[in-house]
Amino acid sequence: MVEIFEHIDPFIGTAATELPRSHGLAASWWWPKPQVGNTHPGATSPLGMVSACAYSGAYPTGYGRYKKGTEGLPEEMFDRLQASGFTHFQQSGTGAIRKYYNYVRVTPMVQPLDELGQSWPLHDEIASPGYYAATLDTGVRSEITVGEKVAVHRYTFPEQRSARVVIDLSIGGLSIDLGRTVPLRAQVESMGYGCAQGTVVMEGVPLSVYIEVDSPGWRQMLWYDRRLVDGGTRLDFDSIRHTTLRPFGLIFMGPATAGQTIEVRLGFSLRGHEQARKNLERECGQTRPAFDTVHADTRDRWRDTVGKVQVEGGTTARRTVMSTALYHSLIKPCVADDESPFWPTSGPYAFDICTMWDIYKTQLPLIAAIAPERHTAILESLIRVCEEEGNFPIGYRMARGADRFFRQASALAHTALSDAYALRPQSIDWSWALVHMVDDLRRMYGEDFFEHGVVHPITHTLDLAYAHHCTAQVARALNDHRLADDLADLSRGWINAFDPATGLLLDSSFYEGGKWNYSFRLVHDMAARIALAGGDKTFIDMLDQFFGYGAAPVTQPGVRPLPAEMRRGFALNRFEGLNNEPDMEAPWSYHYAGRPDRTAEVVNAALTWQFGTGRGGLPGNDDSGGLSSWYVWASLGLFPVAGQNLFLINAPAFERGALTIGDQEFVVETSGHRETPIGADGIDRTPPTQYVQSATLNGKALHGAHLSAADVHKGGRLHLKLGPEPSAWAQGVRPPSVSDLHAP
Repeated sequence: MVEIFEHIDPFIGTAATELPRSHGLAASWWWPKPQVGNTHPGATSPLGMVSACAYSGAYPTGYGRYKKGTEGLPEEMFDRLQASGFTHFQQSGTGAIRKYYNYVRVTPMVQPLDELGQSWPLHDEIASPGYYAATLDTGVRSEITVGEKVAVHRYTFPEQRSARVVIDLSIGGLSIDLGRTVPLRAQVESMGYGCAQGTVVMEGVPLSVYIEVDSPGWRQMLWYDRRLVDGGTRLDFDSIRHTTLRPFGLIFMGPATAGQTIEVRLGFSLRGHEQARKNLERECGQTRPAFDTVHADTRDRWRDTVGKVQVEGGTTARRTVMSTALYHSLIKPCVADDESPFWPTSGPYAFDICTMWDIYKTQLPLIAAIAPERHTAILESLIRVCEEEGNFPIGYRMARGADRFFRQASALAHTALSDAYALRPQSIDWSWALVHMVDDLRRMYGEDFFEHGVVHPITHTLDLAYAHHCTAQVARALNDHRLADDLADLSRGWINAFDPATGLLLDSSFYEGGKWNYSFRLVHDMAARIALAGGDKTFIDMLDQFFGYGAAPVTQPGVRPLPAEMRRGFALNRFEGLNNEPDMEAPWSYHYAGRPDRTAEVVNAALTWQFGTGRGGLPGNDDSGGLSSWYVWASLGLFPVAGQNLFLINAPAFERGALTIGDQEFVVETSGHRETPIGADGIDRTPPTQYVQSATLNGKALHGAHLSAADVHKGGRLHLKLGPEPSAWAQGVRPPSVSDLHAP
């Protein structure tokens, strides 16, 4: 088995997309969104609260060199990698989240305080799970590790008569237009030698930090507006505005001998200084210095978490991409038990659920499989948000308020809750969850859907019909059959979103795509959906056109593409090739029309050409791990149909793969598998597709290309016989559809 941990490269996706030129089917796909992964290489903990990374102020994570961009290759903001310090709380792989986070900047300096904010080139970067290091151009070697709620910095200075470590609590966000975040209120206090604490209210959230600094013989002072506050021990600020903000924080300064290290330990909490201090004590323990202890603990957490997925075979490049995809899938959301600043009781609090419209399809099912306790915590947190704030969020940052991304999608939590109910996490009060699921269906766009059966943007009609279906399943399982029947009736409203004359969605506005991209979503009645399109052949022909069978290669947008170029690209009505995620489930639509061989061809092309090694190895935004989770599932030969307790089967990319789910193991093994390279291996053509010829589950013949999620989660052995030509396997046994239940 491949040791996943050892192959992870956190630098994948941190720079503009740079992949080998695609061949075959993938060459016809068109990329409308920014060609950059928008990941960062900073120190993280699996689904932990804290991250830490070099800070340049660039879009969107605060790391790197790029300006804000919405299409094409990103423009450079800087011509080099640089940093003005090291910040905490970064996004991972998102796009327009843009200005939030990157709080508490720590800067090691050998210059006067007046030069705080200057950026220096970065050299000799190293990153691994839970660890980031780089040398600033000033000669200071900087290393960072994190725990779940703490960060530990270790700075090694050159010989210097007056070295400094400066902590700036006054800013956050990005160095782009409208990108800076400033606190509304703040308080900083020096607690005696080597100890300090502070609270800043950022975006309405009270972020507290407790600080310990090991700097023997150094002075410790507060500073304001880049001037030392002589003799002061506390700073308080109320009603800060952008126009009145002056930077403030703490400074530790003194002489440094060559090779001297300074350790900075920071405990964070959203519930005050005292809890921040306890978090620091719990994770750092009594050992001083604590860097190696915290690093070892986080490294072990990563090794254990990613170790829940194992694969055999594959080229070095394929193993690296797979391992890193799994790593990126487990950075967000952040789960911080007992840290909600908005409700006083204990319990899980999850934030950075920033692209729910992506992660509900792929990432949440992956977390449910390999980190089930964290998955349950995320769902419990969503229920609590609905209870306290009145709706299930579509996206949820650290901040409270109206920023819920409601225009992107509707009622997506219902899919995750429906899947979870099928697996029965015991800690969730399902009757109480059902109350909120039902109430949430009538909010926002849901009211129009209830009254008219259709709502625009038209994709919300699909969302809401699907959410009614998912909620009906929970209601029926809880023996509320009248409610379940009412919800099931409304769930049939998905058909109102389609034009029978074209078999596609109605004309409407669309979020990050067009009607072709959304027309092949996996609805709960795919049999009726295919009939609406005119039957299997017509539906397959539409899919073939969408995926570019027989189409000419296209040229991807470059830097600052012209509007006419973008219009021509959108007019192709083509698969976005994982550059964006609205059509990420579309390759598996073929299964429902009896053509799993077509799914195999599309997925093989995507795994070959759309992902690679190196900083430019992602085709587009990773979107908090939604894209990377797609890669993990596709490589294993499985795809979760969120909300339906269902997995679809395809030829895997590895000879053997295994998921550890609780104390069970689900194995996907093959016979006849051929090792195939990916574009990063330097190939100049798409390797031949491998097709499933036959399948067995635990030794019994499996005639359909699908499994229940319960079958996967209880463990077992799926054996797939592969061959070089399409077969008749699974053509006649289709994945289940709701209308199948009512067939005569």
